[in-house]
Amino acid sequence: MKDLLLRHELKHHINYLDYIAIRNRLQVVAKRDANVDEDGTYIIRSLYFDNYQDKALLEKMNGVSNREKFRIRYYNDDFSFIKLEKKSKIHGLCNKIAVTITKEECEKIIAGDIEWMKESKQALLVELYAKMKYQQLRPKTIVEYTREPYVYQTGNVRITFDSKVRTGICNKNFFDIDAPTIAASEENITILEVKYDQFLPEIIENCIQMKDRRTSAFSKYVACRTYG
Repeated sequence: MKDLLLRHELKHHINYLDYIAIRNRLQVVAKRDANVDEDGTYIIRSLYFDNYQDKALLEKMNGVSNREKFRIRYYNDDFSFIKLEKKSKIHGLCNKIAVTITKEECEKIIAGDIEWMKESKQALLVELYAKMKYQQLRPKTIVEYTREPYVYQTGNVRITFDSKVRTGICNKNFFDIDAPTIAASEENITILEVKYDQFLPEIIENCIQMKDRRTSAFSKYVACRTYG
């Protein structure tokens, strides 16, 4: 537990007017993430894992205090940088571990060719191998969305606006950028996420304040699994 970097995470459903107001305030005090395109966004495509009992899905829906999920993701249709991630929830705090993998390794994992993983020097690959063997984790569904990220150095704060959430339903053609997807959320809904370490600076807290908005347990994975 001592070695884990545990972070706080707040989530809110916001409408377009909220988004404009918060973004305008943030742009005065926070910086854009260095990896964005000219329009200040990038596209994330993830492939989430679950087992035949929908363990990750049900744990999230039931609010289980300690849970985890695995996913593979890339950005802006760029297959040269692919990450395997494990995101954990531990007594309300979040931890994320990530390693880079190649497109060939990713394709092997998706195809169920996993024996090579147990010899990997990457502990996360070995862990996923074990859980694919003994928990029967398998690639489940594609989740895709547009992210607009901002960073604020004090408190290691990261603020993101996620919109246009789409699901591949049961499609696992992860590298087919033309694979059909459907909207998993209302078009005018944006998910505001705020992640920080020990404290949230007052200046950022003031930027994200909204009337009559409560923290939401929204999960893009859950929203996308609604369709299959």
